[in-house]
Amino acid sequence: MSGLFHNCSEATQRLFQSVAALERAAALLQGPPLEGQEWFELLRQKLLPQLTDDSFLVAAVVGGTNIGKSVIFNHLAGCKASATSPLASGTKHPVCLVPPGFADTHDLAAIFAGFSLREWRSKEEALRETGEHLLFWRTSDATPDNLLVLDTPDIDSDAPVNWQRADHVRRCADVLIAVLTQQKYNDAAVKQFFRRAAEEDKAVIVVFNQCLLPEDEDYWPAWLDTFCRETGIEPEIVYVAPNDRPAAEANRLAFYERDWRDGRGQSEGRKVETVRSRIRENSGGQPDGRILTNSATKLATRNSSTNALMADLADLRFEDVKLRTLRGSLRELLDERRGVPGWLRELTMRSGRFQSAADLLSSEKIARLDNWPSVPNSLLVAELRAWWQQQREGWSKKVHEFYNAVGSGLTWPFRFAKQKLLQSEPTPPFEQFRKQEWNAILNVVENAYDRLAVLSDAGNPLLEERLKAILGGEMRTRLLQTLETEHAEIDLAQQLRDTVRVEMRTFQEESPKLYGFFRKLDQTAAAVRPATSVVLFLVGAGPGGDAAAHVITDSAFQTVVHVAGDVAGGTAAAAIGDQAVSGTASSSLGYIEAKFRKLHAAFTARRLEWLLERLRTHLWGTLLEELAAGATIRQTEKYKAVEAALAELAEQLEVQPDEAAIRLQ
Repeated sequence: MSGLFHNCSEATQRLFQSVAALERAAALLQGPPLEGQEWFELLRQKLLPQLTDDSFLVAAVVGGTNIGKSVIFNHLAGCKASATSPLASGTKHPVCLVPPGFADTHDLAAIFAGFSLREWRSKEEALRETGEHLLFWRTSDATPDNLLVLDTPDIDSDAPVNWQRADHVRRCADVLIAVLTQQKYNDAAVKQFFRRAAEEDKAVIVVFNQCLLPEDEDYWPAWLDTFCRETGIEPEIVYVAPNDRPAAEANRLAFYERDWRDGRGQSEGRKVETVRSRIRENSGGQPDGRILTNSATKLATRNSSTNALMADLADLRFEDVKLRTLRGSLRELLDERRGVPGWLRELTMRSGRFQSAADLLSSEKIARLDNWPSVPNSLLVAELRAWWQQQREGWSKKVHEFYNAVGSGLTWPFRFAKQKLLQSEPTPPFEQFRKQEWNAILNVVENAYDRLAVLSDAGNPLLEERLKAILGGEMRTRLLQTLETEHAEIDLAQQLRDTVRVEMRTFQEESPKLYGFFRKLDQTAAAVRPATSVVLFLVGAGPGGDAAAHVITDSAFQTVVHVAGDVAGGTAAAAIGDQAVSGTASSSLGYIEAKFRKLHAAFTARRLEWLLERLRTHLWGTLLEELAAGATIRQTEKYKAVEAALAELAEQLEVQPDEAAIRLQ
């Protein structure tokens, strides 16, 4: 059995730690807090402190108002440990009897989680009204070394603070001594308390107090039957105590044990020997007291006055009771509806809502990026030429630099004439492209706000408040101002230069043979560069080629032009400009054109990513990240750790003996 306690203790510790970690990670799901959930309080208040030791039991005297709980407790204590009165004295805080030396070797605060512990000084202390959950404890020579006994507040009080204290007591107790009377056995609050106790498989000893004997011998079996049917409780021992106030005040009340199963029959699946029979065997088979009978039930009695009730408690098989109550608590953790699986399902459901919201709010659906402008071919060609020039070495580099300089000088008069003809300073290509991009950005933002308005009208609870703030006019104006400022500060030329460098470096690494071929072709072009430049100039493809390009019709000569322009990068490339990638190139240059278009796509993708990143930062804030984190909570290691600890606990319970074998015997 120590092996079971050890294994369950380790798995329970892991479960508690992983559950706490998962709650922190899943805080954005806004699920119900763990604190206050029954399974979590069992885990924290019962299993964690008590799975480390199976050598003691906690027995709590519980019941409704003014039924003599403190009287029963004082009989167990062998002294007036709790205040009693013919009127309802109203115990407000539990009082605990602790065996000598127990507090030195055990952590009472852990055993009684949920309470602030105080050493007992007088029996009136437990009657004080206070919102703090106090528990008073005192050492008692009357208690066995392995037994703690509690007197408790009323479980049917109309004060919510008493309900909380009753729950704390129920969770930490292994054995409940249920004090019932004719007036309180069918009380709704009492039954609710014991239904939870039955779900946790608590061991319960029933004391029917304040009975008129022998008259009530005909009635208590019916009261008990109703109580058991309504709560699911199956008592281990049943006592009947007379309505004898002088004896109660003098701590001389008699407790008559009744074999209640003789009248009701063995409950299905629980055919085990009663404690009463075992006590008979230990005492030579002769019960104390007198035998009473009636028409319905043959009743065995044992006069347990003085302190024999405590002896009966001490005679319980502690290991069996401890294992049983802990297994009951563990089963509550594993319950599909009430336990950890139910909590995990709640998180999964909320995670699904986050996924739906994330899908609705995805950048691809909200920010439509249609009709994004492409960088002019002339700018891209210029960057390609500049990059290729950096790769040249030796005499080839000098030849190309010389003719590029010459070509630039030759084209200057044509550019100057064009400016005069237009009578205005032309807009630099990058600035023209910047204006086109800004118009596209305005369209994207307008489209995004239209779609957000539709989502807001749909009434998604996760998005409603955030969308309301986003759609405000002030935030929209601030967003556009911020985007305009940041867009104006971008160095588009540097971004294009970086894109060309990255893509061409990839080309070098992925196609080294083809890159080597082009280097050789470039060197060949350097050798024929003077003749090529002269020929292109004469046919109208050199300086001023924009005006004469329409006369170039021979497809073979077109190929020469493209090779010279795209590969050699000579003077003609500056003149041809956009025509170099107009789509009219021969099939022999298909690869070059494909690479060129890939450069276009890479630069456009970079610009679109910039815009999406700006929208994520200035429009969504952390909303998208929160939705993504909430949507993937089941895939996290913290979620899987909870599942693993649950599976381990379930395995431990499955390999143990059948429940009936570990009940009191």
